[in-house]
Amino acid sequence: MNTHEPADGVDPRAAAPEADHAALDRRIHERLTLDEEFSDFYRRTIRDLTGFLVNQGASLPEAADIAQDTMTKAYRGWTGIRTPRAWVHTVASRAYIRQATRVREEPADPLPDPLSPLLRPNAVAEWEARHDVLRQLPALPPRQRQVLAWTISEFTPSEIAEQLGLTSDAVRASLKKARRAIAAMIAHGEEEQ
Repeated sequence: MNTHEPADGVDPRAAAPEADHAALDRRIHERLTLDEEFSDFYRRTIRDLTGFLVNQGASLPEAADIAQDTMTKAYRGWTGIRTPRAWVHTVASRAYIRQATRVREEPADPLPDPLSPLLRPNAVAEWEARHDVLRQLPALPPRQRQVLAWTISEFTPSEIAEQLGLTSDAVRASLKKARRAIAAMIAHGEEEQ
C-alpha cells in the first residue's frame, strides 16, 4: 500500500495534513459553484438552443440531440468558454450543418416522432403559431435561414458576424433579403386565402 494514498473507506481529508484540508475544501467548493453555474445556464438555454436548430431546418429529435451534445461539450470546457450562449449556438449550428450535409439513409418504415423531454408537448407548435416567419424558413436559402435563425435567437448582426466569420454588412444584407423573401411569401399566402 502506498503511504500517500488513504485506505478504502477513509475520508481523504483525514489522511491529509491540515493545510491540505483547506485546499481540498476550496476545490470542492469551486467545483460545486461551477456545476451550479452551468446548471443554471443549461436550464436557461436548452429550449432556445433546440428551437434555434429547428429554425435552421433540423427536425425536433435532431435538434434535441445536437443541443444535448453541445451542452455536454460546454460542460467539459466550461471554465474556458468566454461567451457561453454564443459558443453553444456556434457549436450547435456547425454540428447541424455537418449533419445536414451528410448523405442520409431513409428508414423503410417511418419512425415515430417522440416528444423530447427537453420541450413540453406542443411547445414548438405554440411557438410557430406565434411566428408566421417560422413556417417560411425552410423556403429560404441556407445562409439567409441561418442568419434569420440567429436573429430570432436574439443575436445582433455584429454578434452573428463574429460567430459566423462574416462581416456585419454581409449579415445585414442576408437578413434584409430573408425578411423581404418572408414578407413576400406571407403576402402571397394571404392573397391565396
